[in-house]
Amino acid sequence: MALCGPATHGLSLVCSKSHARTRRPRRSRGSGVVQILAGYDVTGMEGVEVEGFDEGQLERPKWVGETPLSRFVGAVISFKPLYSLLKLGARRVLIDTAEKKNIPWREMTTEILESDVYKELESIQNPSVVYPDYYLNAFHAYDEGNLSWLAAAEAEAATLSMARRTVPDASSLDEANEVVRGNWLQAIEQHHLQYSGNSMIRDILDIGCSVGVSTGYLADKFPLAKVTGLDLSPYFVAVAQFKEKKRFPRKNPISWIHANGEDTGLSSNSFDIVSMAYVLHECPNRAIVNLVKEAFRLLRPGGTVALTDTAPKSKILQELSPVLFTLMKSTEPFLDEYYLTDLEGTMREFGFVNVTTLLTDPRHRTVTGTVPR
Repeated sequence: MALCGPATHGLSLVCSKSHARTRRPRRSRGSGVVQILAGYDVTGMEGVEVEGFDEGQLERPKWVGETPLSRFVGAVISFKPLYSLLKLGARRVLIDTAEKKNIPWREMTTEILESDVYKELESIQNPSVVYPDYYLNAFHAYDEGNLSWLAAAEAEAATLSMARRTVPDASSLDEANEVVRGNWLQAIEQHHLQYSGNSMIRDILDIGCSVGVSTGYLADKFPLAKVTGLDLSPYFVAVAQFKEKKRFPRKNPISWIHANGEDTGLSSNSFDIVSMAYVLHECPNRAIVNLVKEAFRLLRPGGTVALTDTAPKSKILQELSPVLFTLMKSTEPFLDEYYLTDLEGTMREFGFVNVTTLLTDPRHRTVTGTVPR
């Protein structure tokens, strides 16, 4: 599983701090450090430094799978009283860390919970949706998982906190997002330009859109496209629709759908880009397989799939302290299955070609592929 191998095809990405330069990507020999150098549109990004993202020496973190460390952590988490404490601890760490980084988690949450967002649920909820068993598990420190107003109200703050945590040396949240979101969007655009056969980007589907943060970025990046956000949680989609109504109207309004990404019910060959951002690590292997299969069905010939999530070969993730990875695994029940899934192989199995994996920030990879023309 090569994360940033030779097939970077000239894609240049943004890293944090200082002065931006433009070079072709290269791998430093024997160091495990992928040198991804800046070539992104840096308008308004003064103070962005070029530096590499570190790959670890392992294929995946040592706390994954059937390693002694992983089994020990699993035993700790399986002890119910301790598991409850871990969930509370993980939640406290997330909120406190966010607010120390000037992300007003509690204020943002209260603003949503005390708004008229509840009126959106009736118009967006699809009563025919059947929730898969894995989706009914407790995760992210919520007993109801994503099926709650609290999870939906806190999702944007959690997303912002993720970006800040990913690029801790960034001088601001905006700079962190320029790395995390900018590199992800650039990876999608560059892959489509190279492999689509010059097909236009008319329709984009964001599967697992949550409260619409990634969907909004896609709509801003590709303003001529019709963008659709789809999520299995009606609460998340209700918040997404509510927040979108509060912003300045777009020329092409975003559409929101409450549906299962494994079986969307949407027409085959109807999208040019299908994106899943930070979705797969929340899914068991069987769901990951179904999501990849559904993306292939939905894309037109020459279409691009983009799967962005935590990188098994991220040096930062491989070197997490025992306390941090125990807290993380206590809120992510399917994390092991995600890390043990051969994502690139699964994509090829269902027919994707030009499968390319890039470490687009210190913690995350973006895996892209093309439906043959």
